[in-house]
Amino acid sequence: MGEGFLDCGRNLDKYYIPTRYPNSFESGCPYEYFTRREAEDAVIYSRRIIEFSKGILA
Repeated sequence: MGEGFLDCGRNLDKYYIPTRYPNSFESGCPYEYFTRREAEDAVIYSRRIIEFSKGILA
């Protein structure tokens, strides 16, 4: 398992709770706390994990 793969998981873990619960921040909506760049990075990390997983299952 590559270190890059683990880093992807660590980064995505930061979004798990706050993006799912509307009361996870003191005020406002969760979408107001994340930038476009963070969202794009999360998609990249997710794709890396999916591709890694496909490689294991294939």
